[in-house]
Amino acid sequence: MKERRRRLWPLVQEVATRYGLDPALVMAVVETESRFHPLALSPKGAVGLMQIRPATARHLGLDKPFDPLKNLEAGVKYLAWLKERFGGDIRLALAAYNAGPGRVLAAGGIPPIPQTQRYVVRVLKRTEYYRWRFQALARR
Repeated sequence: MKERRRRLWPLVQEVATRYGLDPALVMAVVETESRFHPLALSPKGAVGLMQIRPATARHLGLDKPFDPLKNLEAGVKYLAWLKERFGGDIRLALAAYNAGPGRVLAAGGIPPIPQTQRYVVRVLKRTEYYRWRFQALARR
């Protein structure tokens, strides 16, 4: 996992920056979704690094969901759109990424779904870890 994470970091920096997202946040999402495994496949059919569901892949025009760059690009684009859709509130954007925007809208916030609530907390904690980690590396 460390090697995959190390190889992925420059790509995440590039794509996240292009879409105005914190690269540490994107690393945290990728870790939480797929553990950095580009061929990850969930029981619900979500695929790749960012675990994009088939309907979302079609909507985003993702034709090669197992291609790490294309999957990352689509997932980051979608997360950036969710962040904008929810007024810049990254917690709501993450909840929508996990449970779907309709559920977040219906709940008027993070839905009362334990998995989604844990997901938001985990991604935010891992985001802080990656911020610290990459700041420490930059100081070397």
